[in-house]
Amino acid sequence: GKTGMTLRVDSIGESGLKERLMTMGMLPGTKLSVAFRPLGDPIAIGLRSYNLAIRRKDAEQIQVTAI
Repeated sequence: GKTGMTLRVDSIGESGLKERLMTMGMLPGTKLSVAFRPLGDPIAIGLRSYNLAIRRKDAEQIQVTAI
């Protein structure tokens, strides 16, 4: 998504980070926002009460819906 968009997590594809992301609170139904995209990589995501920086390649494994 674009900076400032609010999104809802639908699912997380199989990746090496799936379990870690879920432990950090990125579960299906969780709201998040795209906080910052410096040159497109990494992407800063506002998740619950913190910002998470994630590589674009890993972010592509997260299926979301705009809300």
